[in-house]
Amino acid sequence: MNSTFTKILRIVLGLALLVFGLNKFIGFMEMPQFPPDAEQFMSSLQATGYVLYVVGILETFIGLLLIFNKWVPFALILLAPIAFNILLFHLFLDLSDIAGALVIAVINVILIYKYWKAYRPLFQY
Repeated sequence: MNSTFTKILRIVLGLALLVFGLNKFIGFMEMPQFPPDAEQFMSSLQATGYVLYVVGILETFIGLLLIFNKWVPFALILLAPIAFNILLFHLFLDLSDIAGALVIAVINVILIYKYWKAYRPLFQY
């Protein structure tokens, strides 16, 4: 569970989430140019006034948990629906930039597999 490979993946994923989560508040990276449908979707999320901030808080929190190796199985489960939605967004609205979404989703799946012992009690009845 704590092999060097797992540590590297956990830290890389944590740093990516921390950077993208903080960017939703500080805005130190430029937003990419999205296709019209994706731009409309992102504009509607921003218009709510809270959705992107909640996602930013979750990404930052999950990133910190992964970097500091605290509650990692919990962090990975919190990340799963976010990673899935990022993947679906790029699959349906912005296919040209799907590589980053695939990396996040694949690392999340690999780490969930590596920490599977922690999830076993959830499936026992």
